Formats: sequence, structure tokens, C-alpha cells
Amino acid sequence: MLDDIHKELGSAIAKAHDALKRDLQKLRAGRASANLLDGIKVDYYGVITPLAQMAHVNVPEPRLITVKPWDKTAVKAVEKALRENDLGLNPMTDGDLIRLPLPPLTEERRKEFVKVARKYGEECKVTIRKARHEALDMLKEVDDGGGASTDEVERSKKKAEETVADSVKVVDSILAQKEKDIMEV
Repeated sequence: MLDDIHKELGSAIAKAHDALKRDLQKLRAGRASANLLDGIKVDYYGVITPLAQMAHVNVPEPRLITVKPWDKTAVKAVEKALRENDLGLNPMTDGDLIRLPLPPLTEERRKEFVKVARKYGEECKVTIRKARHEALDMLKEVDDGGGASTDEVERSKKKAEETVADSVKVVDSILAQKEKDIMEV
């Protein structure tokens, strides 16, 4: 029973770390990446469709992303979705190919991205703390129900706290690496 609680806690922490990494991939650090466009959705004939499902996204140069919709009639809709996005990119249409040049980041913009990265990190830490709280509640239920001795439950609580502390350190190291990438000129 106690092992199951620790497995659930570990699983929740791993999911939080994965979500943080996915969120951080969307932040640009001066280099073009197809992951920048992962969250973009296009109004395609009244259906909100992820960009990756309706266009080929390519990175031919370090500072350029190209988007080529499979349906040539959707070029305007894709361009509109890219323009309305909060990435600060200015799409240029060339026939059925959309070019997204990435301007060099200013110091101010880099600092904004670092703030966003820290916000993602804090959200991850909150998720981890929620998982810890749920695990401690389950351990309390086991203790109250007599499913394990008080000493075993106390050891499990201590182990859960150590696991959470280690995972918060991992979040901090992931954030430090991303901040370094963002601030690198």
C-alpha cells in the first residue's frame, strides 16, 4: 500500500516535469525550432485544428521557420493564426509558403522570456506540492485505518518529503539551464 502511494507520487512528479519541459520548448531562445509552433491552432473551415496537423513545419536556417499548408486554400487562415499568436513573429507569405523570420532577441525580450520560464517553473512546483499533499493525505488515511504501523507511515512521509525536495531541485536545474539558453546572445 505504501509503495503504491510512492509510485503515484513519482508518476505525478514525472508528469509535472514533462509538462514543464514541453512548456519551456515553446519559449524561443534565439534559435528557430519547430516546437515554437506546437500550441498554434488554426480555424480551418470552422474547425480549430492544430497547425502540425495541417501543414509541414520546417527549420531551414537557424533564424527561419517555414510553414507550408497541405491545402493551398488554408494559407490565409494559417497566416492569420500565426500573426495573432503571442510569439511576436511576423509571417511573410510567398505563394503557398509562409516564412517566419526570427528577429534577434533584445535584452528586454529575453528578460520577459525568463519571467515566463520562471512562471512555468512555479506552476510545476505547485503541481508537485499538490501531489505531495495528496500523498500525505493517503498516508494519513492508511495510518488512521491501521493499514500500516505508525513508524512505517512516518518513514513513508519522510521519504515523500525527500522525493518532493529532490524533484524541486530538478525543476530549478531545468529552469537554470533554460534561463542560460535564453540569456545567451
